[in-house]
Order: sequence, then C-alpha cells, then structure tokens
Amino acid sequence: METVSQKLDEVLHALAYEKIEGDAPQVNSDPLLARLTSLGSEVWVDTGELEKAQDIWKQEMTALTTNNTLANQVVQSGIMDEVIEDTIQKIRNEGLELSEEELILEVGFVINCKIALRLVQAFKVKVSVELHPAISRNIERTLHYGRRYFKVCPEFFIVKVPLTPEGYLAVRKLTQENIPINFTLGFSARQNYLAARLSNPDFVNVFLGRLNQVVIGHKAGSGDQVGEKVTLATQNALINAREKYKEVRSRLIGASVRSGEQVAFLAGMDVLTIPPKAIKEYQESGKSPDQVTSHLNEDIVPGIDSSHPLAKRFPCLWEMPEKFISFVDALMKLDGLDNMQGKELVEFCRKHDMNLFHDFSDAEFKQIYDYGKIPCLDNWSESIALDDLMTQSALQSFTKDQNSLDDRIRSFLK
Repeated sequence: METVSQKLDEVLHALAYEKIEGDAPQVNSDPLLARLTSLGSEVWVDTGELEKAQDIWKQEMTALTTNNTLANQVVQSGIMDEVIEDTIQKIRNEGLELSEEELILEVGFVINCKIALRLVQAFKVKVSVELHPAISRNIERTLHYGRRYFKVCPEFFIVKVPLTPEGYLAVRKLTQENIPINFTLGFSARQNYLAARLSNPDFVNVFLGRLNQVVIGHKAGSGDQVGEKVTLATQNALINAREKYKEVRSRLIGASVRSGEQVAFLAGMDVLTIPPKAIKEYQESGKSPDQVTSHLNEDIVPGIDSSHPLAKRFPCLWEMPEKFISFVDALMKLDGLDNMQGKELVEFCRKHDMNLFHDFSDAEFKQIYDYGKIPCLDNWSESIALDDLMTQSALQSFTKDQNSLDDRIRSFLK
C-alpha cells in the first residue's frame, strides 16, 4: 500500500509541477498603495483569476491569495477542463486504483496547483493555496497535503490551512518543518493569539467584512467598524506576543475586505489581502496619501446597538482577558504538545472553561451549510461563541463551493 501511495504522489507531483520561468513584470507604482507599504502593510491581491489580477497589478503588490470559492470560480469558467481530463487519464493509465472520493481529491490538488502556478508564472510572487475542506479535521491528511503543496513550489507557495482543532496542531508541525502557512478562517483576537502561541504560522487572518455583515444582517447596529475593531485588536495582540515571545513570528492578514474605505482605515496592519474591486475603490477614493493614516492605537467604537439582545455576543471577538492568556500559558506548558490530537485540545479547552470549540452535531453542520456564510445567531445558543460559529459558517461555505468544484470534476468521470 505504501508503494502505491508513493507512486501516486510521484505521478501527481509530476502533473502539478511547473518550472517557474521568466522575470517579474515591470509595472508602475501607485501612490496610495505606496502609502500603505510606508506604514508597514503588505498589499496582497485576493483573487484566483489571472486576468483580474493583471488588470490592477502594481509594484507594491507582493502576493496573491486563493481559496475554495475563488478556485471554484476559475474552474467553472472551463479553463481547467483540460487539466481535469489529463489528470484523470494519467492516473488511470498508471493503473492507480482510487475511490471516486480519492480521485476527486487528487484532481483537486492538481487544479489548485495549476491555478496558483498561473499566478506565480505571471507575477513571480507568493501565492496562498488552500487545502480541501474535507481534510480539515484530519491531522495526518493535512500534513500530507501541506507537504505536497509545498514540494510543488517551495519558493512561492504558502499553504492555507483552515482553523479547526486539528488545524492548530497540524500547523504546529508544518511550521516546525519550515513550511510557510496561512492559517485561515479566523474571526477573533483570541483565536489568532492561540494560533500564534501554539502553532506559530507565518500568517493568521481576521475575516473582517463578514463580521460587519453579521451585525447588519441581524439589525444589531450599523455594523460600522466591527470587523475593523476586531482586526486592530488582533494586530495589537500579535504585536505584544511577538515582543514577549521571541519565537512567535505570526503576522496578521486582514481578509474579507469589502471596500476601499476599509483598506484605508486598516493602513499599518501587517498584511491586507484585497479583492480587485476594493483595490480600485481605494485608488479612486480621491484621498491623498497623507490622508491615509494608521489607526492601530485608537479605541474603536463599533457600530453595535448596545440595547440589542445580541450585543453581548460580540465583545469576545476583540477582548483578550487575563483568564484567556493564562489558559494559553497553561497549554504551552503541557508535555507532548507535538503529539496532541484534536479531541485532546478540545477537552483541554473545556476543562479550562474556554468555549473555543463547540461539539456541533452532523445535523447542526448541515444547518450551517444550508444557511450560508453569515449565520443566523437567533438559531444558536449563547453558549456557542460567535468566533467559533463564524469559523464554522465560513468553513461550510467554502465546503459548498468546493462541492461545486468537485461536481465539475465528477462530470469527467462518467
């Protein structure tokens, strides 16, 4: 069985691999983007579509991010159909016996590599590639695919791993192997502080636009600067962690950016990954560079109606109480962290009264999957933390898009 697995890895690596050739494009600088970099922010582009990235590319842009949703958009355009056909045929020609599920997973691996490599070839910058959601609760498979993605393009690939109990522990190991990790689907300062201390990935995330939207959708306030408050609180928590613990290197990505105004407001944070539409809005905002300033040390008052019944569910997103810091300290003192399993991490959290991971049933996962990426809070007990619920909703939303991508692959198996 090990021989078959090794042969499969060799075949898929050969299919996914491409030699990176040529030089980076010579493009102009943009004064407003240059202002972001002067304040300490990296500018990444949030798209898997080559043409959209080429349309807005400037000197200040240093990386791109893809995810399951963006990959599905590329695949549904038909541009990857030949890759799908060739990969299936090659696997079959090699006599490798795979179940349909395994075959789809492997074809998806090649597709993700090809989408990312198109971007690498065009821009010669780092590109984040995201794992299949089906392996998000499996440490060994996360390690397996994380290593394989990195091997395809070690100079330019950053591996995106979703935030789950198993994700925290898999990322800890991958980071120790010097594989660059983008630990994604974070929604709170506490989630990302734990990630920085326990797992120490290169990057963590706050999906800030979705946090504004969950307030607006529930008529719990204007939603203004809710995600921004969480993002800046997380940035400050990471700065403190990096200063106190010299081994911590994690940097924050502001993700799910929805507008040019958000781009300007978040100037000074570590990284902004911005969709092309929001980049254009920022560039066309009429602001002069000196009007773009850092808000890192400001006390942000978010647009949440304090009298609304749901208002008390939001502070956990930005608060970092001493009790939580002590919990992380206790976790870091445990022997055998490198061999810890997801269930053990969940149990340790519960033992210390930390509601980081609710034990969702299959029926509850289906409810989240069916509802969409912004959950209806009225349907969920207050005992379920908002950051946990938002992470699960994001993961199920990505799963839905991945399922659509998988269905296109499946159509070639008939």
